Amino acid sequence: MTMTRQGGDPVRAIRGLEDGHASVRLRAALAVGSAPDPGFVDKLVERSAIEPEFFVRDMLTWALTRHPVSLTLPLLVREVRSQRPQARSQALHTLSKIGDRRAWPAITPAVLSDADDEVARSAWRAAVVLVPDGEEAALAAALVTQLGRGDRETQLSLSRALVALGEAATAVVLEEAASAPAPSVRTHALATQRLLRDPDTGFEAAIEEAKRVVALGGAPDGGR
Repeated sequence: MTMTRQGGDPVRAIRGLEDGHASVRLRAALAVGSAPDPGFVDKLVERSAIEPEFFVRDMLTWALTRHPVSLTLPLLVREVRSQRPQARSQALHTLSKIGDRRAWPAITPAVLSDADDEVARSAWRAAVVLVPDGEEAALAAALVTQLGRGDRETQLSLSRALVALGEAATAVVLEEAASAPAPSVRTHALATQRLLRDPDTGFEAAIEEAKRVVALGGAPDGGR
């Protein structure tokens, strides 16, 4: 299928987004983003919820950012409440790219603690972008409840979100988490504290150091 100037032909563009070949869907999303049309927004959001290829989803997100926020924001906020995990995750990812703080009310405690790790990771990234001034400490308090969950990628995402909020927002809650009963929570909290002090420290190194500290029952760096 020829995708040239497809943005000017809604029917052909929609067909392109549903094509069985990922390369065709990618070109269709590029065409739609290059020639924004309000009539495409519903389809872009719908496709984002089911598109299997990461690079195509990323292009769908870019295409949505090219459309008016007044059209995209309500649909994306609705998708955050979807029963489909990918729909929630992709909507949150797109909201983080749009960066409009009017989406902040969608970032609820339930969203931040979503049972699906990929959704939660997207929520944490979006929250750091969308959090209103003055709400950083409250967000940090919500995020630390997720310390210790998931695999290394999930834990790294959470640590990055906490580090992005800054020491002023996270110092107290991380200090409390570093004394939590669960070793996994203490380890993750200590590793995140290390990343706050030294952002150039690799996450693996920070985790391994924190594991040693927890195993010895001590505090890092002599209690600092």
